[in-house]
Parts: sequence; C-alpha cells; structure tokens
Amino acid sequence: MFKTRQQKENDERKLVEGCIRNDRYSQELLYRKHFDTMMRMCVRYTEDREIAMEIVNNGFLRVFKKLHTFSFKGSLEGWIRKLVYHSLSEYFKKNSKYLQFIVLEDRDSSIKEHALNKIYEEDLLKLVDQLPPATKEVFRLFAIEGFTHKEIANKIGISDGTSKWHLSVARKRLKQLIRQTNEYRSYAG
Repeated sequence: MFKTRQQKENDERKLVEGCIRNDRYSQELLYRKHFDTMMRMCVRYTEDREIAMEIVNNGFLRVFKKLHTFSFKGSLEGWIRKLVYHSLSEYFKKNSKYLQFIVLEDRDSSIKEHALNKIYEEDLLKLVDQLPPATKEVFRLFAIEGFTHKEIANKIGISDGTSKWHLSVARKRLKQLIRQTNEYRSYAG
C-alpha cells in the first residue's frame, strides 16, 4: 500500500514532534531515516569514514537541539542536510589542514593543493557567488548540499545532463577563480 503525500507529511510531523518531546524512539527513527544520506555527503568531502561519522553525529546533535525551530515550510531532509553541512564546515574550519573539502573532485587535482590551503571557506563561498545563477545553484546543491544530479534535475526542472554540464562549468570557472586568487595573493603578499 502506497502512502499519500499527506500521510507522509503527517508521519514526518509526528516524528518531529516526538523528537521535540525528547522521545528516544522517535529520535532513533529520524536518525536512521536520514543517516545514510548525511553520511554519503560527509564521506564525499572527508574520504574518512570515522571523521565523517563524527561530523554526522555532531550534525544530528544540532538537529535535535534545533528541531523545535523547523517550521515544515521546506523539506525536512534539506533542513537536516543544511545543519549537517554546517557541522562539516565547522570541522574543516577547526582543522584547516583539511580545507580541501570543496576540492573540485579528484580529477580536478591539477590545481596545486597549496593554493586551496591558502583560501579559507569564506573565500571559497565568495568565489561560488561569482558563478552564473543557474550554475551556482547546481554547484551548491551538488557540492555543498550533497544532492545527486537526478535530485537536482527534479528540484529545479532541468535534465540530469544539464545538471552535470552546470557542475562542469562551475568546476572550470572555480579553478580559474582559485588560480587568480592565489596569483593575486602571491603578488600582493
């Protein structure tokens, strides 16, 4: 038997309300329901399952502390993803030697790693803001929030291929911007 959208929303609302009441069973259900997705997002950036597990658990602590602020105006998964991403970001701020979390994937390693180490997270996000709007949106959804190309395509009404194209454009442009930033810092510093 398939549940209607309304039934799924009611189930989700009951689950959230149970978590807010500090019901351990509800908290476990919420954690188990979203754990795999959050873990995949964190492993993508850390490539170390133990570190990713620590980040996910810290993220879920945030989720449980802030769940009372969730207003059901968007997706619960997206809201959780955002909080876990903030934990991921905090981890890399504290451990700046790992500031390659927005590494533009392994095949983009032609940028010298030391260039990325000189750029702080805020600088990277400023560079992302310089991308064209559609490209920036796809990059943020894929690289920062951890959505798949299929999810992005459904979310913003484009094809999987177009999502992949925007990501490729974003990577190329960010490599150029990182190179320019590094050259400017070398020249100015």
